[in-house]
Amino acid sequence: MHPVLFTFPEFLPLIGGYNIRVYGFLVALGFLLALIYVKKESRRVGLNPDRTMDLFFYIAIFSIVGARVFYIINSVGADFFSDPLMIFRFWEGGLVFQGGIIGAIAVGIYYVRKHKMGVFKTGDVFAPGLALGHAVGRIGCFFAGCCYGKQCDLDYPLRVVFPHDPLSVAPPGIAVYPTQLFESLGEFAIFGFLLWYRRRKPFDGAMFLMYLMVYSVLRSILEIYRGDQIRGFVVEPYLSNGQFLSVVTIIVCLFLWVYLKRGKAS
Repeated sequence: MHPVLFTFPEFLPLIGGYNIRVYGFLVALGFLLALIYVKKESRRVGLNPDRTMDLFFYIAIFSIVGARVFYIINSVGADFFSDPLMIFRFWEGGLVFQGGIIGAIAVGIYYVRKHKMGVFKTGDVFAPGLALGHAVGRIGCFFAGCCYGKQCDLDYPLRVVFPHDPLSVAPPGIAVYPTQLFESLGEFAIFGFLLWYRRRKPFDGAMFLMYLMVYSVLRSILEIYRGDQIRGFVVEPYLSNGQFLSVVTIIVCLFLWVYLKRGKAS
C-alpha cells in the first residue's frame, strides 16, 4: 500500500507540504471515467447529454455526501462532535458506498422527474458508470489500507501484509485478505456484464436493478472476509450493516423487477 501519491514542495505558497493521497486521486479518476461513459452512453440511447452531465454533477456531490454521512454514522459516532470538520475530509478515506448509492438515487429521482427524462431509462445509462467508477475507487481503498480483510493463513496465495504506516488504518504486519481488490475485480466484472446486457435488457430499468442486485450479492459475500469492525453490525458478528442493506436492496429490486416486467407485458 502507498497512501500518498506525492507531496507538494514546501516552498510553494498555500499548498506547500500538502499531500495528494492515492485514495482521493483514484476516487476522482473513478468519477472521471464514469462521466466519460455516461456522456457517451446518453448519446447512444438518445438522452440529452447536457442534462445527463448536469445530473452527473449533482450525483457526484450527493453520492459523496451520502457515503460520508453513512461512514460517520457507522464508524465514527460520538467522536464526530469532537472534530466536526472531519466530514469534509473524505479524501483521507472513509466513504460507505451504499450510502453513496442512496444519496445518488435520491437526487437522481428528483432531477430526472423534474426534467422528465425517464427515471429507469436514465438509471440504465448510469449503472455501468457506477460499476466502473466504484471499481477504480476500491483500488484507492487498497492503497489507503481501509476496508481491509480479516486475518488469513500465511500460506494463502492472495494474502497481503500492510506495512507500518501512520496514514494507514489497516493492521500492520499480519496477513489479511485483499478484500478491496476482490471488490474492485468484482465491479470490473459487473461493468463488463452490464455492457453485454445493455442491448439485451427486457425493459427500461432492468440494467439498474440488475446492477444493484448483483452488487448486493457481491457485497454480502465480501463482508464475510472483511476485518474492519468499525463498519458496524446489525447483529454482531453475524449480520453487518452492509449485509443488511444488501438484503433490503435485493428485496426492493425484486419487487420493482416484477412490477416493471408486468408493466412491459401489459
